[in-house]
This record gives sequence, structure tokens and C-alpha cells, in this order.
Amino acid sequence: MIALSTRTPAKLNLGLEVLDRRSDGFHEINTVMVAIGIFDRLRIVAAPSLSFTGDVNADTGHENLAEIALSEFRNWAGGEPGAELRLKKRIPVAAGLGGASSDAAATLRLAKRLWRVHIPKTELHELAAKLGSDVPFFLRCGAALATGRGEKLEPLPPPSTTWFVVASPNIVLPHKTERLYGLLQPGNFTAGDHVGQVADVLRMGNFPSPELLANAFERPLSQLFPALREELTQMFHRAGAPFIALSGAGPSHYTAVADPFRAEHIAAKLRALLGSATDIFVCQTVMRPPSITVVASPAIEPAEPNSAIKR
Repeated sequence: MIALSTRTPAKLNLGLEVLDRRSDGFHEINTVMVAIGIFDRLRIVAAPSLSFTGDVNADTGHENLAEIALSEFRNWAGGEPGAELRLKKRIPVAAGLGGASSDAAATLRLAKRLWRVHIPKTELHELAAKLGSDVPFFLRCGAALATGRGEKLEPLPPPSTTWFVVASPNIVLPHKTERLYGLLQPGNFTAGDHVGQVADVLRMGNFPSPELLANAFERPLSQLFPALREELTQMFHRAGAPFIALSGAGPSHYTAVADPFRAEHIAAKLRALLGSATDIFVCQTVMRPPSITVVASPAIEPAEPNSAIKR
């Protein structure tokens, strides 16, 4: 049986500012998103009805976004034949790395190809934005300045020579993003100037300085997990990391260096210091959405090969 398969990258936020709360209940944000080489894998095959199997973490308090994306795309296409979607997770769940959004975007791409449906780019973007604020970004990958609630994108030159070391603590917090947004106070709102400077630095072909990578969720996350940031900061420092920054609403943190050997050294130190309670990855920017491949086997392929290194 012929199936279609693709990998789905994670993302990091190079700074994240919340500007204000909107009248529709969403928040206006400024952030720079960079797609990175930590991958889930999705596989789709024609079937009599819609079905979903694979790795699902029910503790997050949300339905699986890839499954929702498949249903929404089928509705948009006017009730195409069914499909079976299989997901192999490797991106940590609800970790500030955008795994669910990436899976949803890849599902749209797979369903479009499987059912041979033409959808204008603008409508595909709108459908992605309906699913989630980060979903449109994963239709393009690379790097982008994201504004609005995150769905308005301006492409940026990606930091192609940068190596990221990502630490993702194994913390499960149901409805994490909603709870953290609920903890934001007016004093956490900023004008977006720092993120604007991050975008300017990337346009010049450089990597932004650590002070520009501030994240509005640092304080709310510390309210829920008071010791987390302090412990990770100490461990990153002991591992030789030049800085530590928060991605999304956390709890994943990262640093960045130009030398892959230094990145591996930092990662090895962090693994020794933090143990199995924290997943450590070494990865680079993903410049474009991974290709869709045709596979004959009904079994889902492993997530490897993968540009992220986790041991």
C-alpha cells in the first residue's frame, strides 16, 4: 500500500514580546521564530474513513491538533475520501517548541498531496491560522518575524550557521499556554522593540545578542515553577553555555553557538548535569518544509535520520 511520509520540525523563539490583550481574547505578540531540526514524523495513507494513530499525550489537556487538521482539511475539500494518519513523536510535548503546530501544518501538506486537492496559498494560510497561531509558520519554516497573534509572517534570513543546544525539562502542565497567558500582567507587556532589533540583526546576517532574546513568559513560568529558571541558568553556566533563553511559553530553554563541537560539548555537560529528567538536543535551522516522500511499507518509519542529536 502506498503512503506519504514527512518529518515535522520544531521551532525556537528568538525573543517573544506580548504587546497587549486584544478584544477577541487573544494577545498581540512580536516574536522571531526559527524552525529547528528536532523532528516528529507523520505518515498518511488512503482509507475508507478518517482515523488517527500514534503517540498522543493526553495530559496536555488538548485534542491532537494533527487529527483536527485532517478533519478540517477534509471539510474544506468537500468531503474527500478518508485517510489514516500516523504520528511518531520526538519533539517534546507542550514544551514551547511548536510540535503540535508543526504536526498540524504537515498534515495539511500531506492531505493536500494525498487527495490531490488544489488550495490557494492564501486559503491554506487561513486554514492553518484557524488551527493555531503558530501553524502558518510551519508551512514555510526558515525564520520569520511573527506579529498579530503569531499568524502574520515576514520572512527573515535564517541563522544558517548557528548551532542550538535545547534543554526541555519533562514537565507536564495541562493547558499550559492558556494558564501562562492568564498570569501575564500589564507590566509584562512591552512595545516589541527588542524583537524588532532581533529581526534587524538577522537581516544583517548576524545572530542577536542575548539581551534581545527576552521572553514575556519568563516571569509567569517562574511563578508556576519557581526553581526552574534558576536551576537551568546555573546548569547552562556550568556547561559553558554563553547564555540561556526561553522558547515560547516554555519550559524549553536554549543557547546558541557557532561551533558544532562546542555545541556538542555543552550538550554533553548538560546531559550529565540534568540527567534523564531533561531532554537535550543539538540542532540547526531547518530552511524549508521537509520533503514529502512516497513509501510502500504500511509501518511508520522511525524519526531518524534527524539533524537533531539527542542521547
